[in-house]
Amino acid sequence: MKDIITLAVESSCDETAVAVLKNGREILSNVINTQIELHKKFGGVVPEVASRKHIENIDAVLEEALTEANITLNDIDHIAVTYGPGLAGALLVGLSHAKALAFTLNKPLVGVNHIEGHVSANYIEHKDLKPPFITLIVSGGHTHLVEVKDYGEYEILGRTRDDASGEAFDKIARAMGLGYPGGPIIDRLAKQGNKNAIDFPRAFLDDGYDFSFSGLKSSALNYLNAKKMKNEEIVVEDVCASFQEAAVDVLSKKAIKAAKEKGYDIIALAGGVASNSALREKITELGKENNIDIKYPPLILCTDNAAMIGCAGYYNFINGRIHDMSLNAVPNLKIGDR
Repeated sequence: MKDIITLAVESSCDETAVAVLKNGREILSNVINTQIELHKKFGGVVPEVASRKHIENIDAVLEEALTEANITLNDIDHIAVTYGPGLAGALLVGLSHAKALAFTLNKPLVGVNHIEGHVSANYIEHKDLKPPFITLIVSGGHTHLVEVKDYGEYEILGRTRDDASGEAFDKIARAMGLGYPGGPIIDRLAKQGNKNAIDFPRAFLDDGYDFSFSGLKSSALNYLNAKKMKNEEIVVEDVCASFQEAAVDVLSKKAIKAAKEKGYDIIALAGGVASNSALREKITELGKENNIDIKYPPLILCTDNAAMIGCAGYYNFINGRIHDMSLNAVPNLKIGDR
């Protein structure tokens, strides 16, 4: 059977990325140009700046990806590209580039949901993984519990009612002047702190699978403000450890609850917060106690990258989900939307 070569483009936020994959799960190249240093001074991503940098970077990133994969544009079978969710301007840069390539080369264009890309990162790392299973999607913009019924077929079981988990991490880090992005910094400092030092709240809500992190975020901010007003010492490491423990406690227990009640023995982590070491340790520990296998991608595939988009795009392609040139960016695209 002929190998299928996928060229994938990702530009939904502040990473300009292009990857080449063989048969959806084998990475031939995965080039990522990140803008983190550029946005650090602003404390977060500036959409207009991100869009301009994507325009500057995308040609060079594409060329590097093709060179690393040792192929030419004529060797590819289809082009996969993120069309949402994300920043509108940033998405349009990658989408326009992919459309131009697809039109010029007369190759099929396959739009990919960025969140589905994060889920698909697990297929690259775990070659034997196949649906159905439960996935916990945790990032700066999303916190979802999803039943993966088949490739490209999803049912949302629960989602955050307010802040995404990663967003809460970033805001608490900013309040303590730790820098951007806050999640990895909190993760690192938490290792030096006492996770039981501060009793931050856990919002388990009702018996459902939804999340809420606004109360935890407000509690941490109130704690920090009270300490400052009283001119008392803030042990940053303890705040990081206690805040992180409260967040991962809820994430882990909700995911395990969903797997048990839905009858699954696999949970796959996805998204940037899936790289959090405390979350991995906590949910793996609970998984062992409940005979549930926990899978997660390597760190490079947790954050935004084009390899995961290529994997999702491959399964869209072989299942006939191909788009025409009217495909537009959808900044608020939901998982499962077509």
